[in-house]
Amino acid sequence: MIRDYYRNRTLASVDFSALSIEEKKALVTDRLKQKVHGISFSPYVKGQGPGTQVTDSLIRERLSIISPYVEWIRTFSCSEGNELIPAIAAESGLKSLVGIWLDDDLEKNEEEIQGAIKVAQAGHAGMLAVGNEVLLRGELSPDQLIAYIKRVQAAAPGVPVGYVDAYFEFVDYPQVTDACDVIFANCYPFWEGYPIEHALVYMKDMYRRAKDVAKGKPVIVSETGWPNLGTAERAAIPSFDNAISYFLNAYQWADDEGIDLFYFSSFDEAWKVEDEGDVGAYWGLWDEQGEPKYANLDSE
Repeated sequence: MIRDYYRNRTLASVDFSALSIEEKKALVTDRLKQKVHGISFSPYVKGQGPGTQVTDSLIRERLSIISPYVEWIRTFSCSEGNELIPAIAAESGLKSLVGIWLDDDLEKNEEEIQGAIKVAQAGHAGMLAVGNEVLLRGELSPDQLIAYIKRVQAAAPGVPVGYVDAYFEFVDYPQVTDACDVIFANCYPFWEGYPIEHALVYMKDMYRRAKDVAKGKPVIVSETGWPNLGTAERAAIPSFDNAISYFLNAYQWADDEGIDLFYFSSFDEAWKVEDEGDVGAYWGLWDEQGEPKYANLDSE
């Protein structure tokens, strides 16, 4: 089988453009069975999204689908039941990059901060991400964000604390970069309109720009991915072939360079259409029903 043929070869030795879709699926299958470093995880199913109170049983059901294939998960919130995810993930041997959702609702921010501190003090936070793209959205000032980062650092000694944003925000706000223990950089050639044939080169440059201002601190790719359906973003075209090729290229690079990378995302999520347009629903490695899109995970 093609999977057996490629199992003992490095991804760097394969010209992905020369492979058929089935050959690419065999490579994705093998790469997932080796376990990727990390993946973004929200437990929502059809009809759910932020604002839904998620349950223990739902978290367990959705985690069971991805847990054999990843070492870390990244969460996005510590309220509405999401604060339960890290402890449940730990039962399956998964580590968690625990996300704290911040925006301009300061009362809700307090709930998020307190929820994250409880998770960390219970020993279930491998790392903490204080905010996600809140500077990009313009919802908090750098000083407000830094104050939250310092509070969490003081309350969770020994746990690396950082902030998640587009790679260029760490260049634009060096005071935020300096406040972090670790830099969580979102790197999306798709959203910047780059065609698939140039996407990997551009992502490497995104990472380099974040690393150049990190002053020796660890830089982790906290999100990257490519959708398989939806409206094109300039020269960036959603398609099955582009999405599967991007996954393989991203992990060729991450494996070769020893870079910790959280892929976006676990599942397709229809609720994201409201903010991102039709393309927002199709970033998952698994579809909304939990079926793998780019791999044959039930095959021997």
